[in-house]
Amino acid sequence: MTKQAGSKVCVGVISGAHGVRGEVKVATFTETPDGLTAYGPLQDKSGNRTFDLSVVRVNEKHLVCRIKGVGDRDVAGALRGTELYVARDQMPELEDGVWYYSDLEGLAVHDPDGTIVGNVLAVQNYGAGDLLEIDMSGAKSSVLILFSEENVPDIDITNGLVRLAIPIKELTGD
Repeated sequence: MTKQAGSKVCVGVISGAHGVRGEVKVATFTETPDGLTAYGPLQDKSGNRTFDLSVVRVNEKHLVCRIKGVGDRDVAGALRGTELYVARDQMPELEDGVWYYSDLEGLAVHDPDGTIVGNVLAVQNYGAGDLLEIDMSGAKSSVLILFSEENVPDIDITNGLVRLAIPIKELTGD
């Protein structure tokens, strides 16, 4: 899954420098790791910078890439945290029941009774699976729930709704 900024979709993020020749480590959000370069040059979030990447090798945790015009570790290191975007219209059509993370961000969330309880802030993944981050109405902080079919049985992109199977009291402790 990917996340979107306007009409762009984030397909990866530079996680740091690799070696002394200006190579970078990239965490990719594409279906296959080497799919990152399938879209051609990528842009930063603002669209002001373009990155022409080539994959040097695929590791278990990330890609090692060269960026055209980046030749030393200091320049590569300064790019850490840069999200890499592609135009949304370059992305493939998705099957039913599959969404880009960005498709979910901002959708209203309702509990099993149909009461709107908040909005989707983001889809997070810290390594153990996707988590839906929900900005709960009136709560001081957001809530994370495992993004599974059991917990989130219905997603209606057209009407902007996500239905939870978990009662709100279980999420907030109220």
